[in-house]
Amino acid sequence: MATLSALKSWARGIKRDVVALWIAARDPRVPWYAKAAAGAVAAHALSLIDLIPDFIPIIGYLDDLVIVPIGILLAVRLVPPELMEEFRQEAIRRESRPKSLFGAAFIAAIWIGTAAFLIWLFWPTSTAATPA
Repeated sequence: MATLSALKSWARGIKRDVVALWIAARDPRVPWYAKAAAGAVAAHALSLIDLIPDFIPIIGYLDDLVIVPIGILLAVRLVPPELMEEFRQEAIRRESRPKSLFGAAFIAAIWIGTAAFLIWLFWPTSTAATPA
């Protein structure tokens, strides 16, 4: 039972940090490289569209279980600690999950671009000469 409680606490901390990173990406006091990392992680985590869809076996959940937490850890370390604590407190106050429309549009653009490239790559073309 203690393990379940610890997991719930960890998940709440991850959610709080994602919102805090979303706030950090928009704050002028945060260095540009930390803003870039925080914005990328928050956009991916808050996006309605996964970079790797969950229906793909094994790697579909890889981004949710490995990539997102590692990205959060990296971005949190790049943001100055005193600012990160301020952003965490603000995230607790907000408690509502923001939607990243830019993040969703970015991921959708990646998928559309990949689909267009694959269609172009594999579209059958006739190179044989037609008889006269």
